Amino acid sequence: MALIIPKQYKLKLLPETTEQAIKTLKVSFQEKLSKSLNLRRVTAPLFVLAGTGINDDLNGHERAVTFPIKCMGDRRAEVVHSLAKWKRLKLGAYGIAPGYGLYTDMNAIRSDEDLDTLHSLYVDQWDWEQTITEQDRNLDYLKDVVRKIYNIVKELESQVYADFPHITPILPDKITFIHAEELLQMYPTLSPKDREAKAARKYGAIFIIGIGGKLSNGEPHDGRAPDYDDWISMNSDGYNGLNGDIILWNSILECPFELSSMGIRVDRIALRRQLETCGCPEREKLDFHKALLSGELPLSIGGGIGQSRLCMFLLQKAHIGRKPPRIRAEHHRFYAGLLIPQGEIAMPATRVLHKISLFDASGFKEGDIAIALN
Repeated sequence: MALIIPKQYKLKLLPETTEQAIKTLKVSFQEKLSKSLNLRRVTAPLFVLAGTGINDDLNGHERAVTFPIKCMGDRRAEVVHSLAKWKRLKLGAYGIAPGYGLYTDMNAIRSDEDLDTLHSLYVDQWDWEQTITEQDRNLDYLKDVVRKIYNIVKELESQVYADFPHITPILPDKITFIHAEELLQMYPTLSPKDREAKAARKYGAIFIIGIGGKLSNGEPHDGRAPDYDDWISMNSDGYNGLNGDIILWNSILECPFELSSMGIRVDRIALRRQLETCGCPEREKLDFHKALLSGELPLSIGGGIGQSRLCMFLLQKAHIGRKPPRIRAEHHRFYAGLLIPQGEIAMPATRVLHKISLFDASGFKEGDIAIALN
């Protein structure tokens, strides 16, 4: 997706009001999430040691931002991508019982991200994890948790409407579940993203099951690392996968809008199968993987929910950025948070401002440029 603000887009909240609305939404969401899923808040790390297998590989190939630690003999640390595996370690360390869990405010830097209207180098999300039993490792349990999260989003949408009656609700009453293989059969000639768009537009809110596993065409719907979500085990619907993505239809941008990636986590059998499928069985020697394979870690379900994305959707904003900080661009311009030599953006500064600035262009002048920040 390009970095474009729709022509008919109009701001519905002033910058100061937006900041207050963001605060209210964040506080309300985490309180409701905690109560609904029996989660307690913990403090999260900004970085972890490289070579331990704890950092999240996301789609399996993104590079982490690293740096040497002088007092540890220049051993390298990695800025987290997410806390999918770290949370499971904490469940075990704290001895959290089945049916209970934890959540945290996760801040990450994803330097390989493709920057556009929905993506930034900086990521903020609620990372959550809940201990489960062997009997809970099924599709019904996954769907029940998805419905609980979706109902919270619906409650907050109603809260926004009560506070700002000109921001009218758009979400359907229920979320629709569909497997990635079913999407492929429905739209065999379309790309995965176009399939998502068709389904999201039709239903308004969908949960696509089985993200990461190969479909009948030999390709996965989307990438997913092999060592946290279980995308290979057979489920009760006859398809592979106990994970998925919550995707909403964004009527402002006219596109599918991923709000959350989540799933039941791998057990020992699924981990070995997925590592073998992805051609990386050597990961079994990493600290996290050894702990899981030896039975030291509890079974769990978990995921991440984008904070800025949730606020962007519910406040009906057209860009992931919250504020329009500016910089005098005499020798360089900033575009989507990246420093680019002047002359490499083939459009006047006023045009760039029109495309990036979301909230208020007052105070800007020729030569200034907004930075797209989370």
